[in-house]
Amino acid sequence: MTGIPSGRPGAGRVVPLREQVYTSLRDALLDGRVPPAERLTEPKLSKRFGVSRTPVRDALTRLVADGLVQREDYGYSVVVPSMSRVRDLYEVRIAVELRGISRSIENPGVRHDAAVLGAELEHWYGLRAAPPDPSAEFVLEDERYHAALLRASGNAELVAVLVDVSRRIRRVRMYDFIIPGRIETSIAEHVEIAERLVEGRLETAQKLLHAHIGESLEIVVERATRALVAVNARHTGVPVYLA
Repeated sequence: MTGIPSGRPGAGRVVPLREQVYTSLRDALLDGRVPPAERLTEPKLSKRFGVSRTPVRDALTRLVADGLVQREDYGYSVVVPSMSRVRDLYEVRIAVELRGISRSIENPGVRHDAAVLGAELEHWYGLRAAPPDPSAEFVLEDERYHAALLRASGNAELVAVLVDVSRRIRRVRMYDFIIPGRIETSIAEHVEIAERLVEGRLETAQKLLHAHIGESLEIVVERATRALVAVNARHTGVPVYLA
């Protein structure tokens, strides 16, 4: 892992140092340039990036929220997630998200908020017309969509559970969106699910959502497992098979 890139990507926009450090460190963690056993401290990272400790501290705080690093007595360490726990959390995610549609199917008086769905469709039509490049950051856009879809069903407590679960599985879901073509597929599926909800075709929307999340589970777990095993083997020479 080296220093940070120029702070002026595209259109002359100046990127704050904390954002540059966060992006550089996040990418280094995702592609395995930071060994799982490496101890990360603010002084060490400040020297490595050639910046003060403040942007490093801000970046580390965000990376803790992302689930990429965790606090230790000496500083921070790289999180190596348990795939079995990820599967358990995905089961919770599936149950919560599908419930948002089930409650409308069971009770015709419960309707999705048309304004929320309309705003989501307009946004995702725009992304479909000009999809972004592969990026781990797209996971935040994806989380926002699923939270909005559930919020449209009218149960704020379900949304709170989903937001918490999404934060806890973000660590491995980031890998999904650095694969070419995955963002385009997600955008298309998001549009189709929201369109069916707007049309009132609830059973169809629920089946599409279930397939979308379930297939995503298999894709994410498979790719994340391969990536994490490869990272460990690169640094230790001994493959580790995650639980």
